[in-house]
Amino acid sequence: MRDLRLLPKAHLHTHLESTVRPATIRELGGEPPVQDRPFSDFREFADQRARVRALLRDHGHFRRIAEEFCQDEAAQGVRYAEVTFTAAAHGERLGDPDMPLEAVLEGLAAGAERYGIQTRVILDHSRRRPADRLWRSLKLATRHPQVIAIGLAGDEAYPAAPFAEVFQAAREAGVHLVHHAGETAGPASVREALAVGCAERIGHGIRVLEDPDLVAELRGRRVPLEVCPSSNVLLGLVPSLAEHPLPRLVEAGLTVTLNTDGETSLAAEYQRAREIFGCSDEELADLARASVECGFAPAEVKAQIGAAIDRWLSG
Repeated sequence: MRDLRLLPKAHLHTHLESTVRPATIRELGGEPPVQDRPFSDFREFADQRARVRALLRDHGHFRRIAEEFCQDEAAQGVRYAEVTFTAAAHGERLGDPDMPLEAVLEGLAAGAERYGIQTRVILDHSRRRPADRLWRSLKLATRHPQVIAIGLAGDEAYPAAPFAEVFQAAREAGVHLVHHAGETAGPASVREALAVGCAERIGHGIRVLEDPDLVAELRGRRVPLEVCPSSNVLLGLVPSLAEHPLPRLVEAGLTVTLNTDGETSLAAEYQRAREIFGCSDEELADLARASVECGFAPAEVKAQIGAAIDRWLSG
């Protein structure tokens, strides 16, 4: 049986603030969450993550968690990661709009050199927050080439329409758009992410199966889904991994990528897919290839990782 830690992977949906090591949280004065304990609801999850974010107070903190992220991802076989970071919110909180992102980019650059992993950054924005903050995120994105996308996150009950002008400006600036949708809300949130948000990928999207017409549209347009099974279970959105819709999403012909949301390691998520969903090594390699192909990495990086996946499978 092939070692899944050695399977070359891309990681497209993980939040930097959710990947902070328990030991680092303690050193910064916080209490890490109990591992693998389901949250009572989305609010408890959001509040816990807010407590972690509040621990990050200076340049060194942000740089550290970014470099540690690279080390931890590389140990799981991740060759390329697009890590989501809430830069504008940290900038507001700390009174310095540039420092948090600049520190994270420094940490990612150091991690890339030390651990051989390539990274890019996605700046997310809570749907509950005003459009002015998303404009600031777009400004940051246009100033830093390593930032390749912006997108909506948070409570999907809040509409995307108030941000339509920002999305149009992002497209004109060549900044990609990826939004959370179809996780806590139904297919309508995915339709809005496509129509209003101009989404190129859908974060989660596990509820699209409730709308066959939407499934057909996503399949025809080959819009990727960033599926995070363990996170969905921890947040109480799916009763158990055995009941998770990932196999049905694949069977429906949708483009599915496997991710963590920051709630587990990617190698562990692939291991669960092997054990619980019964995925063969060929199917796991297909999931890894999909993640590579659906990322915003340069073509040469995609080719290198794709060739490494082939070697893993033939070895």
